[in-house]
Amino acid sequence: MRDYYEILGVPRGSDEAALKSAFRKLAMEHHPDRNGGSEEASARFKEINEAYSVLSDPKKRAAYDQFGHAGVNGGQGGGGAGFTDINDIFSEVFGSAFGDMFGGGQRRSGPARGQDLRYDLEITLEQAYAGAEVEITAATAISCEACEGSGAKPGTSPVTCPTCGGAGRVRAAQGFFAIERTCPRCGGEGRTISDPCTSCRGHGQVRRNRTLQVRIPAGVDDGSRIRLAGEGDSGARGGPRGDLYIFVSVRPHDLFERDGLDLHCTVPVPMTTAVLGGEIEAPCLSGGQGEGDEDASRLTVKVPEGTQTGRSVRIRGRGMPSLRSRERGDLLVELFVETPTRLDARQKALMQEFAEISSEQQHPESSGFLNRARRFWEDVTGG
Repeated sequence: MRDYYEILGVPRGSDEAALKSAFRKLAMEHHPDRNGGSEEASARFKEINEAYSVLSDPKKRAAYDQFGHAGVNGGQGGGGAGFTDINDIFSEVFGSAFGDMFGGGQRRSGPARGQDLRYDLEITLEQAYAGAEVEITAATAISCEACEGSGAKPGTSPVTCPTCGGAGRVRAAQGFFAIERTCPRCGGEGRTISDPCTSCRGHGQVRRNRTLQVRIPAGVDDGSRIRLAGEGDSGARGGPRGDLYIFVSVRPHDLFERDGLDLHCTVPVPMTTAVLGGEIEAPCLSGGQGEGDEDASRLTVKVPEGTQTGRSVRIRGRGMPSLRSRERGDLLVELFVETPTRLDARQKALMQEFAEISSEQQHPESSGFLNRARRFWEDVTGG
């Protein structure tokens, strides 16, 4: 009989990781299913499994190291050294990749948790700013009242599956080992229903619309997710309910754009106010904490003398609240200087008079631009 260490191709001092690695490689190489059912591959596969079943067990390995084959199988020759534990060995070494084939799959005959659900909710920027209570209607699976979730017609009950005996799985011999699969008759439930409930058609559950109250916290943004624990589908066979996840999107606003915690708003400014300076009114969101004024939806913004289009005025603390702190963003009011239109004769005469008496000092931006433009034209023409 060949030495077990020689079979696995490892030295005697090899640790557990080296043994497992060697076994995994050889078992994959010589697996009968990967070699067309070859008898030679089957024999080699059996030999590899026998060697690993001994060397992976500390007690068996110690006995083997001291007494050889006689220490693990009474000197009767190969074949008896723990080979019946093949399912456990494959479950340990190969994990879920071979779990169902070798009996490692999870049985479905017990209580099962309900499915999680998703609900897409669109809210306004005002609701995101101040927080809100909204009502939603979601279709969720609930236990059938007619059959009390059994799936069987009232007055009858499910019976144990005669194929798997209630285990939900069946074994089939293939060569020298057994393959365990989900029972084809009951689908892993472990029971069958001969006379199904007409309300749920044997499923034990029905889908109904449920109305729920959802609290939207102040500060939510696009992509925020709210979890409602236990508000998803009902679990099968008495299992717990799943969760309902609310995915929030914020509707675009007519006046404001959001940038993190800051809000941006563009406000037109009359040309005379921009020239002489003054005040304008700007909108702002209201309804947050500490905003009890009746006129909290508008702000007075001071416009400095000589304001140009694009200038921004920052209003501290009037932006969006933070979800995870007491921090609050700012409101940035961008000023847009509006050029007057539809002037009458008198207004045109005054504008013409102003143009005649104005100088470069009144138009510093134009003056600087013209100087740069002249240098550019001179470079192009060589003058």
